[in-house]
Amino acid sequence: MSDTDEIRVLLSDDQELFRAGLAVIIDAAPGLRVAGQAGDGFEALNRVEELEPDVVLMDIRMPEMDGVEATRQLFSPERASRRTRPLRVLVLTTFNLDDRAATAIRYGASGFLLKDTTPAMLCDAIRTVYTGNAVLAPHDLSTLLDGQFRTRAPAPAAYSSLTEKEQQAFLAVAKGHFNADIAGLIFASESTVKTHVGAILRKLGLRDRVQIVVFAHEHGLV
Repeated sequence: MSDTDEIRVLLSDDQELFRAGLAVIIDAAPGLRVAGQAGDGFEALNRVEELEPDVVLMDIRMPEMDGVEATRQLFSPERASRRTRPLRVLVLTTFNLDDRAATAIRYGASGFLLKDTTPAMLCDAIRTVYTGNAVLAPHDLSTLLDGQFRTRAPAPAAYSSLTEKEQQAFLAVAKGHFNADIAGLIFASESTVKTHVGAILRKLGLRDRVQIVVFAHEHGLV
């Protein structure tokens, strides 16, 4: 894999020793490279603008600006419109099913990892979010999001613009299925499923599959 094919990762954590350990793991993994580091949310925002990484490993609890607020600002329309490449955020937390991690997912993060995860799981998670998928079991993601959306908003008119097959694909993605599984569920080829998912993202103004899951829970569709 050439340098241009590497997944470039920004590390954002207030503990320098922890960042150093992450850097050793990531730089030793095939296809991954540490693009830079940040010690708090403010610095993370600046480093993303400067370095344009593919994935940010974002600690939830940092001084000055925490990872939740930094994630919210990273995916604000103003900042997102200035980016020339997709950005994924993977949240790091000490607690399983952390409400603050759930809030970060609502703001645009692609999932979260516990800080005591294994090096192999960390690297696999980076590769997973890079492709636009979530790093969280569908059941756990549902549990987190159900707590976030106690009052469900009606589905917007854009949802009604989805075709019957697109709505079937939407619900399958929202339940955590991947394209190969969805193809069997809706009796379509995998390439057709990819086309449906692309149409769903475009029509609903969503970034990736994780946001489909969030949208479905926000509007009581699953």
